[in-house]
Order: sequence, then C-alpha cells, then structure tokens
Amino acid sequence: MSFVQPIVLSDHGIRLEPLTLSHEAGLSEAAADGELWNLRITSVPAPDETRAYIQTALAMREAAERFAFAVIDEASGNVLGSTSYHDILPAVKRVEIGYTWYAQRMQRSHVNTTCKLLMMGHAFDTLGCRTVGWRTDNFNFASQQAIERLGARKDGVIRGHALRRDGTIRDTVMYSMTAGEWPEAKAQLLYRRARHA
Repeated sequence: MSFVQPIVLSDHGIRLEPLTLSHEAGLSEAAADGELWNLRITSVPAPDETRAYIQTALAMREAAERFAFAVIDEASGNVLGSTSYHDILPAVKRVEIGYTWYAQRMQRSHVNTTCKLLMMGHAFDTLGCRTVGWRTDNFNFASQQAIERLGARKDGVIRGHALRRDGTIRDTVMYSMTAGEWPEAKAQLLYRRARHA
C-alpha cells in the first residue's frame, strides 16, 4: 500500500482532488490564464501538453513517486491549477510539496495558503510526516518568498541540479519544515489568511 493514498481535501472554498484526465480541459484553461507555460522557471504545461502532463503525473503516482492534485474552486467547479506531493519517502516519513502552479488570476490570493494548509496538515497530522520539504528554481524568487512565508527554513542550494524547460541547468533551492515547527506555522498561516479575507 502506498504511503500517500487517494484523498480529497477541502477548506475555505478550495478542494484538492486527485488529478485525472477528466481535469484536462480545466487545467489547460488555468494554464492559459497568463500563458504560464512561457515562464522558464516553472513546469506548467502548454495547452497541447496538458494530457501528457497528466499522464506523466499518473505514471508517477503508480510508481509511488508523486501524488498530483487538481486545485478546484468549490463554488464554480473551475480548475485553478495543480499541486503535488513528491519525493515521497515513507521510511523516513518525509514528503515534498511541489509542482505547484495556479491560474494567474489566483496568484497572491488565499488559494496557495489554503492549499498549503491542507497539504501540510494532511502530511503532518494524518500521514505522521516528520519533515515536509520544498524545492524551487534559484531564479524563482516569488516561489522562494512564498515558501518562506509558510514558515519553512532554507536548507541550502544544490548547484547544477536539474534541467529547465529551455534546456538550461538550474540550481535548486531546498527548504523544509519539521513536525515540531508545524503548529506555530499553522497558527501563523491561519492568522494571515483571516487577515487577507
């Protein structure tokens, strides 16, 4: 049995449900809001790559390497983006959260905070994770700031770590949070979301 099992998580008008091919059209529309696939520091699929993006995520789920969610607005049913657990290490009770992107109109809203609260809460409180990690491109400063706002700590930089979509090699900035840090981070995120509302 896989460490991360299929589950639907919801709160504050946002629902995370296991990504399937039924989300293809909605995911393509979300990516089109801002033409996010043109950003060299993300892995957002272009419209004609959406099906392959989902199929890759499903193959990684089958291999217990990644569990991708569609991010859904509960009021409209619209797909807002996607996020995943990945680099799942059951033996040390560690997951990373990544492959995260949202339609441009949803960026800098309550959506990311809500998604992270749901995923961190499930990881720490249900799965019993000791550590949750994040990684991002060294030039993705917005992502680094968003991860730091969660309360995660910067672990360091892995140089020459991965290929970008344009073929250049990136350095990867690594972050993590431990189970002992989660209660204070959760309280701060709930406070910030309430003020944002």
